[in-house]
Amino acid sequence: MHPPITYLFVPGNRPERFDKAFATDAGSVILDLEDAVTPADKAAARDAIAHWVVLHAALAERIAVRINDTQSEWFADDLAMIREAGVGQVMLPKSEWPEQIDRVRAGAPAAAVLALVETARGIHNVDQIATTDGVARLAFGTLDYAVDLDLPGDEAGLAYASARIAIASRCAELPAPVAGVTPSVTDEARVRADFAFARVHGFGAKMCIHPRQVDWIHAAARPSAEEQAWAQRVLAAAEASEGAVQLDGKMIDRPVVLKAQAILGRSHSCGPN
Repeated sequence: MHPPITYLFVPGNRPERFDKAFATDAGSVILDLEDAVTPADKAAARDAIAHWVVLHAALAERIAVRINDTQSEWFADDLAMIREAGVGQVMLPKSEWPEQIDRVRAGAPAAAVLALVETARGIHNVDQIATTDGVARLAFGTLDYAVDLDLPGDEAGLAYASARIAIASRCAELPAPVAGVTPSVTDEARVRADFAFARVHGFGAKMCIHPRQVDWIHAAARPSAEEQAWAQRVLAAAEASEGAVQLDGKMIDRPVVLKAQAILGRSHSCGPN
C-alpha cells in the first residue's frame, strides 16, 4: 500500500458531507473537530463522527480525525471518542513536543498519529516528534505557521521549515510529509504551484479543503506518460541483466532503478490518467 497523496478535510459538524467526501478519490478523509467546528458545535460533531465511523468500518483505512490540541478543553473528550469508536488515525494539531504524542497514544493506544507541525516550536522539535512512537506521518500546517512567525505571505518563508520537516521524516523512515492546505478552491494554478513548491522540498502529499483539489493534486502528482515509459524501460533493462547495464547511453545503477520504481509507484497511487 502506498501512503495517501491527498487528505481531504470535512467539517465534523456536517455529517451529510461525509459520504460525498469518501466517494472522491481522496486517499484519506479527515473528519475535522478542530478549526472547522465552532465551540458550540464540538460535542455534536464528536457524536456525529463516532456514529458514522462505527457504521462504516469498511472505510477504516481511509478515515482520520483531526482532534483538538492537547491544551484545549475538548482534548480529553475527543480522545475518548477516538478510543471508543476505534478510529485508527488521529491528526494532532499544534504538535510541538513528543509528550503530546505520548498523551494521544496513552488515551488511544490503537491510533496512529499524523503529527501536524504548525509552529516555530514544532519545527524546532520536529526531529524528536518524528521519532516518537506512534507517529505515522508528519504534516505541515503552513497557514498557522505563517501566523506564528508573522510571515508576509511569500512562500520563501516556508522553505526552511519545509526542508526540516522533510529531512526529519526521511531520517525517521516515515513517508514523505503532507503539505498544508491552499485556501483557494477555484484557482487550480495556485493549488498546483503550492504542491510543486512542496514537492521540491521533499513532500509527497497535500491536505485539501475541497474535492476538486483532490483531482488537481492527483493530476499534478501523476508522472507523465513519458516518465512512466522511461521507468518501465529502466526496470526492464535492469531485470534483464545481472550486472551493470546501459540505457540510452547512460549507466543504470541503483539510484536510477530506485527513481524508476518511485515513478511507477506514484503512477499507481494517483490512479489512471
